[in-house]
Amino acid sequence: MCGIAGVLDLQGRAVAPELLRSMVKTLRHRGPDGSGLHAEGPVGLAHARLSILDLAGGAQPMTSQDGTLALSFNGEIFNYLELREELARRGHRFLTRSDTEVILHLYDAYGEDCVHHMNGQWAFALWDARRQRLFLSRDRIGVRPLFHTRADGQFLFSSEVKALFAHPAVPRELDLRGLDEVFTFWCTLAPRTVFRGVEELPPGHSLTVEADGQAQLRRYWQLDFSPAIPAEQPEALSDRLRELLLDATRLRLRADVPVGAYLSGGLDSSVIAALIKKYTDTPLETFSVTFEDPEFDESGFQGDVIRFLETDHRSVRCGFDDIGRVFPEVVWHMETPVVRTAPAPLYLLSGLVRECGYKVVLTGEGSDEMLGGYDIFKEAKIRRFWAAQPESKLRPLLLRRLYPYLKNIQAQPDAYRKAFFHVRPEEVSSPFFSHLPRWELTARCKAFFSDGVKAELARHDPVAELAARLPAEFARWDGFAQAQYLEATIVLPGYILSSQGDRVAMGHSIEGRFPFLDHRVMEFAAGLPPNLKMKVLDEKHLLKRCAGDLVPRSVRERPKQPYRAPEAASFFRPGEERSRHAYVEELLSPERLQRAGVFKPEAVTKLVAKVRRGQAIGIKDNMALVGILSTQILVDRFVEHFER
Repeated sequence: MCGIAGVLDLQGRAVAPELLRSMVKTLRHRGPDGSGLHAEGPVGLAHARLSILDLAGGAQPMTSQDGTLALSFNGEIFNYLELREELARRGHRFLTRSDTEVILHLYDAYGEDCVHHMNGQWAFALWDARRQRLFLSRDRIGVRPLFHTRADGQFLFSSEVKALFAHPAVPRELDLRGLDEVFTFWCTLAPRTVFRGVEELPPGHSLTVEADGQAQLRRYWQLDFSPAIPAEQPEALSDRLRELLLDATRLRLRADVPVGAYLSGGLDSSVIAALIKKYTDTPLETFSVTFEDPEFDESGFQGDVIRFLETDHRSVRCGFDDIGRVFPEVVWHMETPVVRTAPAPLYLLSGLVRECGYKVVLTGEGSDEMLGGYDIFKEAKIRRFWAAQPESKLRPLLLRRLYPYLKNIQAQPDAYRKAFFHVRPEEVSSPFFSHLPRWELTARCKAFFSDGVKAELARHDPVAELAARLPAEFARWDGFAQAQYLEATIVLPGYILSSQGDRVAMGHSIEGRFPFLDHRVMEFAAGLPPNLKMKVLDEKHLLKRCAGDLVPRSVRERPKQPYRAPEAASFFRPGEERSRHAYVEELLSPERLQRAGVFKPEAVTKLVAKVRRGQAIGIKDNMALVGILSTQILVDRFVEHFER
């Protein structure tokens, strides 16, 4: 895994190597093993390398043998050996053992359709000198990031926004519409970002930029949740799922460096670790986060898996102060506000992995979205069941089955749950029925926006914008498939794989690999009937059948508990007059809030006082505090005090 950056001068001027060096310098954490530049008239490519494949011969940017193609590539093409053999049969000759060279030959053979042949996770920029065009592409589900902007007659791209800001002509301003989306969906909707004028290449898309600046965005892949697989043979489907996962895992073990695995104590990561242990000869070292607060700690289940699989295991213990201490670094790497602190412990975990000498880890991300693991799917089923008989006294009692890990909700009477998870008649037919309660809850944090921000956003409706972008077939899918699509195409790439994935892992030069996000696994899972993903209220039903003898019974049968971390308590301990972290007091002071202009100082001051008294126990208060603080850090580090 690496960092890439580059420039296409749309006025034909030669690109200065000094600019490329300053851009790639900001990405050293992504590629500490080396760097390279390729300047060719109006185009310049830069690369920061994390050496994983062909350690000696895979340096970048890489050019084709005839010098007409130049490539800067971030990611891995896991089926590169098979592609190399196929291309060799067609007469292509290779000078290295790297997957980077395979991309050059694939493009030479298939042009922009080369991406259809690739099984991997990537973001790359390829300069085609013959056609005088720049071709950028991002992997199907958005594992690897890619941003771009225009300034001073130039088209600029990079793995992270900070590399774009290394260009002195790129303005550093918040995009309030992007911020509005974060405070609705937990992330922006690509191509929008939280920075004005900076766009993100959406997952499953390619972008062609001609030398004169004309650009064409093209979608090459999209998830289709149309039912395609009959449910009559669950045992055969379970076997097929295991076969696909095993092959996806084997491909993702390809590396010239040691490969480890994350182990959360949940079903998904345990299945991946078990497949490595049972079906390969790869030595397995596993890594996990444990928490000081027992509400979040899963070390008991982690221990069950460690003993069952007999892995060599390391863990990092995370306390409240640890999260608060590293949070500014985490925001620096995420480049976006967040409403949860969950990325911070994963940043600490990637640091442990790096200390242990590893560069690559396999994880279980994607299983919940594709195989029906989240409580939000269960919640939608119960609410639809209740809506069919709204006067029923028994149906809403099923709400007790939701979110068993959230003590505050569990402590409430049934009347509170009915009010919290209410179903309005107009919502039942909404394409967003499953997600409206979550979005409404998150959007309550917007009450803290300043009057100026509220005025500017008065006509912005993020949900309406999303509705206009839904695929035509979305309306024909059942409610469960619609909910899965929203999770898999918004939260998964925009938050899980970014803020909790690429950014915090690459902050310590760690590459994450995700067998559940192999496109073959995703396409198979999308076509499964809903009752094999969630049978009544049994989440990930088919995966549990597939797991069989792979994991201990305690893990296979435990209720789903999503990964979470302490929030407000990470910055303010009840009864203490001041936060233990000086930056928190500074950035949440009325003066700094007034200067940034995003939030109302008096409202934030009241929230902070509530937190200090230990009264911020609700989800809304916790999300608001984290969202406000992370926004203030972002403004401080990127808008007010960015260092080129």
